[in-house]
Amino acid sequence: MEQRVRIVDIAEELGVSTATVSNVIHGKTKKISDQTVRRVQELLERRQYIPSMAGILLSQNNSRIIGVVVNDHIKYEGRVLEDGFVAAALNALLFELEESGYFMMVRAADDWNEIVRFASMWNMDGLVLMGFCENDYESLREKMHIPFVVYDGYFEENGRICNLIIDNFEGGRQVGEYLYHMGHRRILCVSDNDICVDKDRMDGCLAGVLAAAQASGCAAQTDRLQVPMSRRERLRFYEEQLPVIRRYTAVFVVSDAYAVELLCFMQQHRIRVPEEISVVGFDDTVLSRNCYPALTTVGQDAKGRAKAAVQALRELREGSLENPVRRLPVELVRRESVAEVNR
Repeated sequence: MEQRVRIVDIAEELGVSTATVSNVIHGKTKKISDQTVRRVQELLERRQYIPSMAGILLSQNNSRIIGVVVNDHIKYEGRVLEDGFVAAALNALLFELEESGYFMMVRAADDWNEIVRFASMWNMDGLVLMGFCENDYESLREKMHIPFVVYDGYFEENGRICNLIIDNFEGGRQVGEYLYHMGHRRILCVSDNDICVDKDRMDGCLAGVLAAAQASGCAAQTDRLQVPMSRRERLRFYEEQLPVIRRYTAVFVVSDAYAVELLCFMQQHRIRVPEEISVVGFDDTVLSRNCYPALTTVGQDAKGRAKAAVQALRELREGSLENPVRRLPVELVRRESVAEVNR
């Protein structure tokens, strides 16, 4: 394979400095004679020099690089980029950034301090942070000079940070109201924690059930079950809790990944879904559409959030951000995993 031509090769052949060649490549020619510029450009063309795009971008004031840092939480067990929600978010963000003339650079990190190190290594135009729930964004803002946008952060409003939140509570509320109207009076909420996003979704479900129950005058029971983050431990936990799970007619699981996992577990244990127990998820990932029965879930607009993220980064860079907190709508997607209960 033919060796790639380097800047030093061009410089040595012409008898000029590497700095001179580099400046010609990057268009910084004010202090270089026209003759030298022409000689360098002719040799670059003749030798078919291929510039390093990264080098060119990083040398400019506006690199057009947007970094995306995803929280590599222990629950993902080293496979965070395979998660349906994360993959959909990154996919939407990639195309939105490219359409706006940006390049996307992704990093998965389980250490909050990695964000600062990652940003300092590259001349980025901005950052998008996903999955970091209750971290110290105020401190992070002081350590970095570039604008950044947060997906589902939980912190006090800050005019220098844009927090893009989906309406998790409303999504849960729609689930609770729907299950109640479908005749379910014993509803179980399942998650692996009781903070931030998951808490909002479960609180919303409870609120939806209570409001519907008060309107109809018929009470309902809503409980919560916190499961382990490890898949192996979670399946073992389901085995142990199977008699408890069977007491309910519907289960609301706060993510599609866990919902489909539980649905499969039930089927393996001869529990018919939705005839015996209905199952609802959250996120409307590809997985929810391709399982059997197709999963009723709460859909969020990944493309809409990506558009909002790019717009917010632009406003932060220009100092024109007016709305630092943007709450994006969700919608219940009804499929086949919920059955009506005859009362």
